[in-house]
Amino acid sequence: MEAIKFKTKIKNGNIRVPEKYIKKTGDFVKVIIIREQDTKQTDIIDELLENPLQLKDFSPFLRKDIYERL
Repeated sequence: MEAIKFKTKIKNGNIRVPEKYIKKTGDFVKVIIIREQDTKQTDIIDELLENPLQLKDFSPFLRKDIYERL
């Protein structure tokens, strides 16, 4: 068995095989459809980096405060 990989759009339920692969396909093939993601999946870190929380009265730790806690 030989695998051939290409991207195409499904039109009216038909998958068009590119011309350069037609001779390699033969009469019967096994088709596996892997759907591409429509939207980019983001995790919470990506979301917060893009849209940081704005908190009233927020003050980050000072370096000396961080090391005092250890």
